[in-house]
Amino acid sequence: MTGIEKYEITEPWIRLTCSLGEGPFWEESTNTLRFLDIEKEELHHVDLNVGPSSHKVVKKMDISIGCTADIEGNDKEFIFGGKFGYGICNRETGDYKWIKKVWSNEEVKDGKPGRMRGNDGAVDSQGRFWVGFMNDPLVAEIKDEGAVFRLDPDLTLHRPLSNISIPNGTTWSKADTTLYFADSPSRTISQFDFDPTTGALSNRRPFFTMPDTTYGENAVPDGHCIDEDGYMWTAVHGGGVVLKISPAGEIVGEVRVPTSQPTCPCFVGTELVITSSGGTSGEGGKPADEFAGSVFKVDVGVRGLKRFKFKGGAAVEGGKVDGQVVAE
Repeated sequence: MTGIEKYEITEPWIRLTCSLGEGPFWEESTNTLRFLDIEKEELHHVDLNVGPSSHKVVKKMDISIGCTADIEGNDKEFIFGGKFGYGICNRETGDYKWIKKVWSNEEVKDGKPGRMRGNDGAVDSQGRFWVGFMNDPLVAEIKDEGAVFRLDPDLTLHRPLSNISIPNGTTWSKADTTLYFADSPSRTISQFDFDPTTGALSNRRPFFTMPDTTYGENAVPDGHCIDEDGYMWTAVHGGGVVLKISPAGEIVGEVRVPTSQPTCPCFVGTELVITSSGGTSGEGGKPADEFAGSVFKVDVGVRGLKRFKFKGGAAVEGGKVDGQVVAE
């Protein structure tokens, strides 16, 4: 891997101890950043016009949220994939309402909602929100009973992928003809032929597989994003690095991060913002390493592909009753 681009981050941009920092999202219209701590059930916010001093926890939630997306025609709220399914959340207050549960009646009877949670996801070019769900490691052993769901603008629900362990990094190629998806324990990022009109997936095959020893035996691909040139930037959880991967699936760059557990990158202009985990997984609940759970930033000289908004959500109404999903 000689001649690859190399970047090195030496200290956090925002020093935190997130247990599972995830889901960084640039709200370009307001130049703000939101991100999540899935395990601490926190929604975080940063005004990028001010910088790290503006960081705040918007709300300590009563559910875990795995990923978020903007809503077309709605500047006050965002849509999320969370503990029981899909919901909509107020950006300023953190108040939320459920709009769609994901598990069938049979799965509900089996107790599946209690042992699962949302993880990574994204909106496609047609405004459909794809979200992966997995076993919640705080309450259950991780198995392959996870799934990827797709919520269409008319609020119909689809289940494109099943038998998933840890869903991560759902993105699309620059040409919008390929969907990339990582089931992290497999150490492989898969690619599918993608039909943007119907959302159909076919022809699953490997796109990138982690080298056996280069980044450590526990290194797995986590969240990722795509730049405007079509290159993928994927966090390597357990490897202390974010890798730049060419459209041909080859490593062409790496960002060294001063913590072992980077989780997800996102573009803010030409800067890459990277969340991390491990802030409470060390001995006695301390950080796993000095900067575990912090947020990092580096300029990589390229912008990210446009992030699409969920369509059809402006008029959605719903709510929660005793934690149960309503307005389906």
